[in-house]
Amino acid sequence: MKQREKMRNTQIMRRETQEAILAGEDALESLIAAQERLSSAKSWGVFDMFGGGFIASMVKHSKMNEAAELMEEAKERLQRFQRELFDVDVPQEFQMEISGFLSFADFFFDGIVADYLVQSKINDAREQVDDAIERVRKILGDLKKW
Repeated sequence: MKQREKMRNTQIMRRETQEAILAGEDALESLIAAQERLSSAKSWGVFDMFGGGFIASMVKHSKMNEAAELMEEAKERLQRFQRELFDVDVPQEFQMEISGFLSFADFFFDGIVADYLVQSKINDAREQVDDAIERVRKILGDLKKW
């Protein structure tokens, strides 16, 4: 009886771990897409700061809107990943508090006027997305090894 219960618990843990991995990969996919849009917005922002004009400004804001949508999607997926991690009984060093960087999409549009401030916001968002990507990749690597 003990052996059967142990096998069942092992199967449950494998399933929970796989669910956490899939949720992490979904979050990572959204983060990478947001990272790409932010990079594009940054490039257009630099062009705009040096006299790119109306079209450059429009493209930059379009890329920022796309990035904001992707960041919101990533935020939702990161929350799901966090929930899945709580289901997995892994050693403490594999766990991570994701909520600390879930707010990066919340500050993205603060009624900014100056191009320089917009560029600063893009850079800040990009740094937070980069950090999130690094953390999710680390956790996924640990889960896959575990």
